[in-house]
Amino acid sequence: MSVAFLFAALGALALVTRTGCTDNTNGLGTDGVPELDYTDVDLGLTQRGPRFDVAHSKNVTALVGKAAQLNCRVHDLGNRTVSWIRHRDIHLLTSGRMTYTSDMRFTSVHNPHTEDWILKIRFPQQRDSGIYECQVGTTPPIGHRMYLSVVAEPLTTILGGPDLFINTGSTINLTCVVQHSPEPPPAIRWTHNDEEINYDSPRGGVSVITEKGETTTSHLLVQRAKAPDSGRYTCAPANANPRSVLVHVLSGEHPAAMQHGGQLRLQYPLSAALLSVIVTLMGC
Repeated sequence: MSVAFLFAALGALALVTRTGCTDNTNGLGTDGVPELDYTDVDLGLTQRGPRFDVAHSKNVTALVGKAAQLNCRVHDLGNRTVSWIRHRDIHLLTSGRMTYTSDMRFTSVHNPHTEDWILKIRFPQQRDSGIYECQVGTTPPIGHRMYLSVVAEPLTTILGGPDLFINTGSTINLTCVVQHSPEPPPAIRWTHNDEEINYDSPRGGVSVITEKGETTTSHLLVQRAKAPDSGRYTCAPANANPRSVLVHVLSGEHPAAMQHGGQLRLQYPLSAALLSVIVTLMGC
């Protein structure tokens, strides 16, 4: 077979595949024959066969001892098999509904009326954290990886603590952050000196804004701060440990750190800069 005949055949192939497909020609070669890039050839096969719904196959955070579930949604699975593989030791955990590990905490759950394949882990421990792959038995196999994070307990923090200094008349802005929670806390309770805050009190100007998600934040706002507003403020999520901060409402005093618009700022930045320069020179 001559080289010219081969190029002619390839050119004809390019014309046939161009209809209803992506353009697979990348210009002319030195001999005037179209150059082909087969990575650009799309015969429409990419839209057929199994595919993962990544929006419903996400990373998961679980608490130690509380059952965890990794969900894998596969569209157009057909008669293929879904398997779960643990990457830490490349261990096949389940295939279809069968379990292939001696660790009976792992089971595969599937409702025939859904496209979800769930890896359920009972009594998870922190050592179970890591990458797990949902794999479909195509040729070659395709897979989607997810990360399981097993934590001892959700983490609660109040930004800027443990002490905040506020000028009289300013707005107290406390931000409570809840992380590593398997699900958003059903409720977050704020207290002032161990008494639950009443947002409808005659004092007025007290409000809370809570944004729930993978990381939940709750903002407590106390407008026109006065001396009686000083004290210990506690953020208590329903599913996590509480955290507290001491608020000092000042009148004419100038501590080293003040809160301005919810942020901490040094009151004497120039003095701090000079001190830093002096310390650097003394070390030379």
